[in-house]
Amino acid sequence: MGHFLIEPKRHIEGLGELTDIEAAETGRMTTRLSHALKESEGVDLICPSSWATTFPPSYPCDPPLPRCSSGILGGRVNEWPDAPRGGKEAIEALCERVRRKLI
Repeated sequence: MGHFLIEPKRHIEGLGELTDIEAAETGRMTTRLSHALKESEGVDLICPSSWATTFPPSYPCDPPLPRCSSGILGGRVNEWPDAPRGGKEAIEALCERVRRKLI
């Protein structure tokens, strides 16, 4: 049903501009989000990637999907015909389940 984005609070051009503290926090949040997705959604595989061409840069955890084919990586989740899909309510419910695991 999409991607989760981890964004720094300040604008940077790429990962190399993160301070050590920001990089550590980004890593911690990526790990926490990965654990939350595994617990709440049964996700098998989390594929972090960097989209430094967005403004501000985004660091998605992709894909948040259970039993995803290993051939659907690198932001190609929309190419997976069996990917879970959902409207506003389903996405809000997913976010709430994951949020509860992060607390």
